Amino acid sequence: MFLIINIVFILLVFRILFNAKVLKRLMEYHWGFLLKFQHIFFLLIFMIITFFTENYFLDVPELIWGVLSVIIFNVGIYSLVYFYLVPEFYLSNKYPEFILYALISFLVSSLFRILLQPAVFHMNFNETLSNTKFLYNVYTAQGIVILVASFLGITKDKFLIEQDFKDLGEEKDQLYLDLLKSKMNPHFLLNTLNNIYSKSFQPSENTSESILQLSKLLQYVIYDTSKEKISMAQEFSSIKSLAGLYQLKYNKELNIRFSIEDEETLELIDIPPSVCLTLFENALKHSAVGIEAETYINVSYKIQDQELLFEIENSVSKKKNLVGNMNDSGLGNEAVINILEKNYAGKYTFISEPVDHNNYQTILKIKL
Repeated sequence: MFLIINIVFILLVFRILFNAKVLKRLMEYHWGFLLKFQHIFFLLIFMIITFFTENYFLDVPELIWGVLSVIIFNVGIYSLVYFYLVPEFYLSNKYPEFILYALISFLVSSLFRILLQPAVFHMNFNETLSNTKFLYNVYTAQGIVILVASFLGITKDKFLIEQDFKDLGEEKDQLYLDLLKSKMNPHFLLNTLNNIYSKSFQPSENTSESILQLSKLLQYVIYDTSKEKISMAQEFSSIKSLAGLYQLKYNKELNIRFSIEDEETLELIDIPPSVCLTLFENALKHSAVGIEAETYINVSYKIQDQELLFEIENSVSKKKNLVGNMNDSGLGNEAVINILEKNYAGKYTFISEPVDHNNYQTILKIKL
């Protein structure tokens, strides 16, 4: 009977408390509450098991006092292992010392119960309930207390370490997002303002249009990028504003074409801000549009096979040493990939590669 009860107890504890995946998932939501719940849950189960096992040796009212004394005593042993031995030795990589002190705790606590319990309480030993079974009961109970305290202490600290790494990863993602938000080249903004200023002496439609496009773009950078996600319509609005400023900057019609299918979906689909804008900025930077002849940028958007398909094809500058090599996408593409991985892990395809010596393509697919 003792063997069956303890086996069931051990299996129950391992099944509920030692399920690392469930533990980790729950901890992500409210790990502080879960840690307290684990302690209380274990002590309640331990109290029930102690009551039924001590019931064979003690009668009421000594049974109640016996159970309480065992629980109070083991709360101390549990705390010693959980709050001292695990942090002081196991987490300091002092494994031999940890095992030694855990073993000493087991032997001392077992010996303490074996010597004091029969002396303090009138235990009923007979041929059926021999002192050997009492010893077995004590050793099993003390072993379980120390094992559970050790495991929960190790699990807690390992989770906290993993949580720190996760927090660092989220901070890194936030830095990438901040990078995207501040991606607008300040030199470009300064040049645009200087261009508007020079044209303001001879007011024209281009001057007011430049101010309007710059205002839209600054509104996007200041307000829209602070949101977790924005609509594709807002993203395209910023892209077209940036393209418009380039048109006005070079004071000529640039070969920038937009092909938008499924336009009705632009307001319905949300994405992290600045992802598509950054890809468009990369195309502006490396295509030399407005600087060299026969340069172009084609931007397309459509919904295909329940996927958002955003594609840019552009020329490649003939002066790569001045403009930059598209194969070296730099922090722009790296930041985009990190944001996509955070929001669409396993649900996106990102391709950024040359088509040939003079053309480059960027393809972004996101499963809806």
